[in-house]
Amino acid sequence: QVQLVESGGGLVQAGGSLRLSCAAPGRTFSRYVMGWFRQGPGKEREFVATIDWNSGSTYYADSVKGRFTVSRDGAKSTVYLQMNSLKPEDTAIYYCAATSQGWGRIRDYEYDYWGQGTQVTVSS
Repeated sequence: QVQLVESGGGLVQAGGSLRLSCAAPGRTFSRYVMGWFRQGPGKEREFVATIDWNSGSTYYADSVKGRFTVSRDGAKSTVYLQMNSLKPEDTAIYYCAATSQGWGRIRDYEYDYWGQGTQVTVSS
């Protein structure tokens, strides 16, 4: 069992920035590919970004490409999602997830472990 703990959400004005963190206390992510998903009001959960822990390879949804950056810190067993140029349509609960099924997973059902989610609200 992998417990994921997210933090860093909040309220920000359009054009602002936030950094989300996802930690697994006492665990290593070396066997996993990490993903970020979000679920906006009245919407289905959607893929945002993914990072391969070992290689550092990343992949983004078109809606966030060029604005969001996913990264990892091995010493802290933490994955980050830096979100810049935020838009009101980025408002959602953001979830961190981990999968042992390998690279290229963008469907939520392909992920084995999930954090509790953190709210991001972008005001216009």
